[in-house]
Amino acid sequence: MKAVVYDGPRTVSVKDVPDARIERPTDVLVRITSTNICGSDLHMYEGRTDFEQGRIFGHENLGEVTEVGAGVDRVRVGDLVCLPFNISCGFCRN
Repeated sequence: MKAVVYDGPRTVSVKDVPDARIERPTDVLVRITSTNICGSDLHMYEGRTDFEQGRIFGHENLGEVTEVGAGVDRVRVGDLVCLPFNISCGFCRN
């Protein structure tokens, strides 16, 4: 898949990266249909916070669930989801 990758302060590129996959029973795969760069991404882009080269930007997004891990029971394949930066574990009050 393509992703916006951090190459250093004020330098990003669009690169091919490995497709995401289920790694833990609580994982959910989402086909991203829309994304945005958040203000916290701008802090990293500008070099004002510590962010290692090679990391991927764009953590505020929308999409469709394409696969769920065995431990997921609140989200199903086909659900449309919004993934804000402050996403919680889904089990605690948050």
